[in-house]
Amino acid sequence: MRYSLKEILDLAEAGSFAVPAFNVYNLETLMGVARAAEETKAPIIIQMYSRLFDTDTGRFMAPVIREMMDDLKTPVAFHLDHGVGIPEIMRAIRLGTTGVMLDVSTLPFEENIKITREAVALAKEVGVGFEGELGHIGSTKDEKWADYTEVSDAVKYVDETGLDALAIMVGTAHGKYAKAPKLAIDRIEEIHNNTKAHLVLHGGSGVPDDQIKAAVNAGIRKINFGTDVCYAFMDGYKELDPYSAPLDVTMSKVAERVKEFALEKIKLLGACKV
Repeated sequence: MRYSLKEILDLAEAGSFAVPAFNVYNLETLMGVARAAEETKAPIIIQMYSRLFDTDTGRFMAPVIREMMDDLKTPVAFHLDHGVGIPEIMRAIRLGTTGVMLDVSTLPFEENIKITREAVALAKEVGVGFEGELGHIGSTKDEKWADYTEVSDAVKYVDETGLDALAIMVGTAHGKYAKAPKLAIDRIEEIHNNTKAHLVLHGGSGVPDDQIKAAVNAGIRKINFGTDVCYAFMDGYKELDPYSAPLDVTMSKVAERVKEFALEKIKLLGACKV
């Protein structure tokens, strides 16, 4: 069932769980997470990075994702992850996304608000949910990570932009962690208690299970998984003899490995309760 970003996160807030947002890169990663949703009857979010929407990959994948959304009996949102500008957001909307993200978190605070507010207005005109970012969530390779998102800044940001979901910096980063992060659970809870937006945790890959559960209990309603989707795919492929069977048979086994990963995260986030 096709849901907007806001609609699917409203379900999470009502049920006090988090929706897993899986970044997909090809048919096998899409098949894996879709089959996990089908098996658990859990809501999920299918996302692609902004760069994929700029290539034939996104153009070819989008119709398949839309058909999958219509086939599944569980709520599914199709989301642009880390849109780099309004042109990228418009392109993703034309390809059928039900949610978009604009990431201008490296800009000064007031400029971030101004650009995000303009993009929110465009998305809402066509019923598409919107995610912004406050407090830059960088890479695990960065020498220094940004400070945690301030509660007062989050309140002003949400009020002045009118967005539906807010990615906050509370101790995570994108990529493979050299050392498991420790999240600012108290900060998550403070922002959740003081804002109307649904809170998003980026960099969910590699975060210990106990930290994930604590973040959900504190108010996180969407958790992104990208790096671990790639690892599940590649680990599954490395275990196979690629010459032992036709390619479709081989790759179906890789999709099964992605499904197993997605099942673990769906259960961890409590999304099975829907």
